[in-house]
Amino acid sequence: MAAIALLRPPPPLAAAAKLPSLAIPTSVAAAASPFLSLPNLTPPLIRPRRARRSPFLVRVDDGDGDGGSPEDYDMDEDEVEEVDNKKDFEVEYDPLAMAASFAAASGSAAGDDDIAMVHSKSFVSIQGWGSEMVVDYRINEDEFHKISLLDCDFFIRKPPDPDNDVYDFREMYVTPPDTDIYAIPKVLAPMPQKYIRCAMSDYGCYNVTEPPIDAPRDPMYKSDREITKVFLTKHYRNRRLGDPEFVLDFEEIYVIDSKTKSITRAKVIVTVPGGRNRDRKDDLLVIRDNGSSFKIIHASEKDDPTTVIEREEWAKTRQDMERHLRKLRDFSISNWF
Repeated sequence: MAAIALLRPPPPLAAAAKLPSLAIPTSVAAAASPFLSLPNLTPPLIRPRRARRSPFLVRVDDGDGDGGSPEDYDMDEDEVEEVDNKKDFEVEYDPLAMAASFAAASGSAAGDDDIAMVHSKSFVSIQGWGSEMVVDYRINEDEFHKISLLDCDFFIRKPPDPDNDVYDFREMYVTPPDTDIYAIPKVLAPMPQKYIRCAMSDYGCYNVTEPPIDAPRDPMYKSDREITKVFLTKHYRNRRLGDPEFVLDFEEIYVIDSKTKSITRAKVIVTVPGGRNRDRKDDLLVIRDNGSSFKIIHASEKDDPTTVIEREEWAKTRQDMERHLRKLRDFSISNWF
């Protein structure tokens, strides 16, 4: 009881003047009997006034445009731990349903429709990593678009979407065919940092194998499709395939090369007037030189397939004739036509 009396704040000056004889020295209080009763020295209860605002709290007026957001201030360790605990317990939602709802909400937005980013626990950003560097982990191939080419298999992150045509170029891998040795591919051009919808088309040829002459019982002619390049063409404004205004954006094409195990963005030449705001439904893409040159022309300039074949055959025939005549003369180029 004596210790409690010592810890309490001293009485006001008026109370101390009225009761001078009740002050107990420290030595007497320490030696006092535990049954000693002392009068109550507690001052009368005074209701505290309204607490003043602390001058150290950060506040922003409604009209203050330079005020900082809550993320600009540091948190205590206890607050950080509390936030981490809240992050550990999150409600799980169906990624397909969530992506579909985001797409429906942003379907009527003007301009380039961005696809909502969905957080993935297994996502690993490969930005800044060295090309052809073999990683020391395996990936879940179900979470990636697997693109099988002649010399390699290409993997691009596949965000959950009902149409299965969304690509995330921030995480890509390349492997030898049908193996699990994953490496970082060569990226020869800046890749998009957000989800985009793409249509995939391939470029290749058929390898026809003839049966050997000395083995008549072997299978007959065998044709194999050898894919050397794959083109990923972006959907204009990220519209879905079933959208009435769906059209491909031929100005943004990503090329995956099987031989170099690389990915780059194609350099496209646009000859159609109107600029970026033109009607893209009349665009026609012409790919030449073994999938290395791209040109956009108007649909009215489309040539008949027979004319295209004749033009190509004529150029090839002229090259063959020049190669033959070069052996019979002492100069390089002739004027034979």
